[in-house]
Amino acid sequence: MSISRIGTMALIAATTLFATSAQAQGREVKIYGFGAKSGVVRIFGLNSEAAMKAAADQINKAGGVTLGDGTKAKLVIEYLDDRCTAEEGINALRRIAAQPDAFVAVGPTCSNVAEPVFGILQKKVGDAGDTGLQFPVYTDVAAKGGLASMSQWAFRNVPSEAAMYKSLFDWIKATHPEVKTIWGGVEKDFAHSNATFGVMKDLASKAGFEVKGQSEWLLADTTFSTQVRELRRGEADLVMISAHPFTTCGVLKEMQRQGVKPKMMVGLTSSSSMETLQGCAAQAEGMLIPTSFAPVTADARKAAGALQAAGASMDLHNAAAWENIYTLKELIEKAKIMAKPDTIQADRQKIREALANAKETSGLLGKVGRTDDREAVKPFLFVKATKGEWAVAHKPN
Repeated sequence: MSISRIGTMALIAATTLFATSAQAQGREVKIYGFGAKSGVVRIFGLNSEAAMKAAADQINKAGGVTLGDGTKAKLVIEYLDDRCTAEEGINALRRIAAQPDAFVAVGPTCSNVAEPVFGILQKKVGDAGDTGLQFPVYTDVAAKGGLASMSQWAFRNVPSEAAMYKSLFDWIKATHPEVKTIWGGVEKDFAHSNATFGVMKDLASKAGFEVKGQSEWLLADTTFSTQVRELRRGEADLVMISAHPFTTCGVLKEMQRQGVKPKMMVGLTSSSSMETLQGCAAQAEGMLIPTSFAPVTADARKAAGALQAAGASMDLHNAAAWENIYTLKELIEKAKIMAKPDTIQADRQKIREALANAKETSGLLGKVGRTDDREAVKPFLFVKATKGEWAVAHKPN
């Protein structure tokens, strides 16, 4: 063989290798998210998007994700706004499912969106008579209990509020004998707040407290004088508020104005966030809330630091979004996802099966279990608003 021919063949081989390498470096795996990026609860969707992108950035810096053919790919996040409305949520998921590169979605923010969204999914995998959407959804925020049981395509990385509040009220009963009566306040028109309030009342009663009454308001309300007058007349030892940061702060400020000073306050899981402390740190002082996130482990501190560097703060909701991206990265590799238009239907089935078979995943506070109906069993603790920060008050065994 001539030297010139050997040189030509070597050049062709080198060019092919370079092209293959460039193609591998250019591969992308897209994970779609959807949630509330506008409206009253927009901060939750914005925080989830920030956490998903920050987690993807950390994964990409560490080399990305390995696809089924052995090539390395970059994780890319695309996040759609559903405005916390059922119609927009359904539309968002249908738009995602229509994409040729979409095999899983993370979201949504609101329980009143998750419930109808799960309702359009195929209920039982393989049911030829069910024309529901066959697309896996891995929820990070929507917290109303039991929603994943609606479809075998639905999975949630959301803590059990029933377990958390049972533990909290049992602990208060054991450690604060001076607290005997409770008055409740609830954001009545919001699915999560309303459902959780029912859980809180039931568990408080079972723990031996007398729930003397309740006050109600709406998510968009800005004045709370009537509700707080009711609360003041109740003269309860403990005030429990099932509401998000925006109205929680409104009620707390009105309590201060009317001179209402209960012995103890308990808040909604979603209000264990920086938004509450930014809005009313002084008025929230001493409030107890159960949560599935606090920067108490090395992994949690690292994640919180990465998110802070991106200009956001971490709470139990977007901590779940962060965890979801890392879990999906692991399962993409385990299931040998190809992330190509001609494999996308198979990829959706593979990632659903991988999620269904993952009975335990890694969380920022420790291992996260999975129930038979695809709900999460997450580690949790109680935090207390203390001098403008959420300090750990108790870690249940």
